[in-house]
Amino acid sequence: MIAISRFAVTSESEATFRADAAAAVAQFAGSAGCLSAELVRNLDEPSLWAIVSRWEQVGDYRRAFNGTPAKMALIPLLSQAIDEPSAYAAPDEVGDNVPRVG
Repeated sequence: MIAISRFAVTSESEATFRADAAAAVAQFAGSAGCLSAELVRNLDEPSLWAIVSRWEQVGDYRRAFNGTPAKMALIPLLSQAIDEPSAYAAPDEVGDNVPRVG
């Protein structure tokens, strides 16, 4: 599965964001089941950034948030992400996908 968390970052906060994002990427990369994790920047809109991570399975991604070090590295940054669904998988793996209500 793939997790994509997007961020709108002002030029004034870019240095802090990059440092925080590097810590989050390192935390993900060191987690069991993480195949890759990287910070990327949009080619057309320089204020739009994303952390893209690939996982063996969704449970690995969810477990990556366990423990105090993970929470310290991930939650403050990811709480600033654009509010949108972030988990993706191949259509055959997803099956019937019903939107959440409420």
